[in-house]
Amino acid sequence: MSQRSFDFVILGSGPSGQKAAIQAAKSGQSVLMVEREKAVGGICVHRGTIPSKTLRETTVIMERFRKRTASVCSVNYPTNLRIDSLLTSVSEVVHGHVDYMSAQLERNQVETIHGRGRFVGPHEIEIQLPGGKTETVRAEHVVIGTGSRPRRPDNVPIDHENVFDSDSFLSMTYLPASLVVLGAGVIASEYASVFQTLGVTVTMIDKYDRPLGFLDPSLTDRFVQSFEEMGGRFIPNDSAKTVEWNGFDAVVTTTENGERIESDKLFCALGRIPTIEGMGLEEIGVELTPRGFIAVNEDCQTSLAHIYAVGDVIGPPALASTAMEQGRRATCHALGIELAQKPEQIPAGIYAIPEMSSVGLTEAAARERHGDILCGYSNFDELARGQIRDDTAGLLKLVTDATGTEILGVHIVGEDATELVHVGQMAMMGGMSVDVFRDNIFNFPTLVEAYRVAAIDIVRQRSGNSGQSERSGEAPAGRKKAA
Repeated sequence: MSQRSFDFVILGSGPSGQKAAIQAAKSGQSVLMVEREKAVGGICVHRGTIPSKTLRETTVIMERFRKRTASVCSVNYPTNLRIDSLLTSVSEVVHGHVDYMSAQLERNQVETIHGRGRFVGPHEIEIQLPGGKTETVRAEHVVIGTGSRPRRPDNVPIDHENVFDSDSFLSMTYLPASLVVLGAGVIASEYASVFQTLGVTVTMIDKYDRPLGFLDPSLTDRFVQSFEEMGGRFIPNDSAKTVEWNGFDAVVTTTENGERIESDKLFCALGRIPTIEGMGLEEIGVELTPRGFIAVNEDCQTSLAHIYAVGDVIGPPALASTAMEQGRRATCHALGIELAQKPEQIPAGIYAIPEMSSVGLTEAAARERHGDILCGYSNFDELARGQIRDDTAGLLKLVTDATGTEILGVHIVGEDATELVHVGQMAMMGGMSVDVFRDNIFNFPTLVEAYRVAAIDIVRQRSGNSGQSERSGEAPAGRKKAA
């Protein structure tokens, strides 16, 4: 049997691999996608993004109903609430997304194979098929998007019964009364805030001084404030020294700073490691970073020019939206197709409660790059829609250059932040001035009015009608301090 050849071989069918494959196919290339699971979609669809966001949506709806009906009837979550009762729609959502992805790949003539790929040469990939058979194919270009798995520290005995990682967390049978979360990254923050909203007493422990360090502090300050107002506790600048199940009724966590915490369950979310073992990367000369991720340049190109790596295998931020763009960017670079969108115009969305989303430069990054800047704020408690929805902790922050015209960054915390951010993203991509928000009328009442309020704040500052505190990026007097 002769060896088959393809223009592109894509290893992994998650968000990054899918976009890489579709871009290549639409460019007239022959494409083979290799996926180790039976269905396409990767961890994102089957155990990550889709299930966790479905749980969040159910939680938000339940909590909103509970608050709205407080004066009419009492709604409390039962102490023996089953986790799967909150996930009744997950199977339907996952199947629907898998069907869509499969149809899209088939429609674009992307061939898919269920198996594991391993490099046996720079351009040759051996695919181990179910049942032990193998097939070797040749690829002109390769895109590696095999995802990641939870990191398991030696001092955290993950047993998937009392101590969980992100792959097993939703297999928990009942909602616990208390939970310790190790870490304060994306996965940790999302699950911690969702479970706290459900009435679980949650303690987050992290070695850094604030969660989600890549976000503007204006967002994470509000997130921590909201989390603690719900009854949660965030312990910064600390980490777990020992974790032990007492054999009876509690997981006992002792921190490096000497604190002892007992909880029903523990969730370890201390990062993820790339799923690249056994792929033969080092044998063919693909370089890795000191942390074990695949080293790439800004075009996601590895040390071998025809091999690209995208998504979780190249490290943070490990977000689905970023991974999708990396997959498309890698294929376009391989084919010499220029991309108009700048990497810094790719939004980041954190589906915690409350949501957080941003696009562009943080205030600190903008000051480092541009020197003097202006920051405009809009608090959701000043908006009719924010008051109607009881989303008064929300905030929208615009970062502009010193003239108050060029939009450098948009940062939002509050419900629907991941939707609202795209208005700012489109303005940035279109090169629009901040005045476009000041001069146009939005539907009333809406949260998108926050853009106009923040823009007016910027215009007032550039006109010399504000104090020094606003110029330094602090929230105007009389408003909640955002940074």
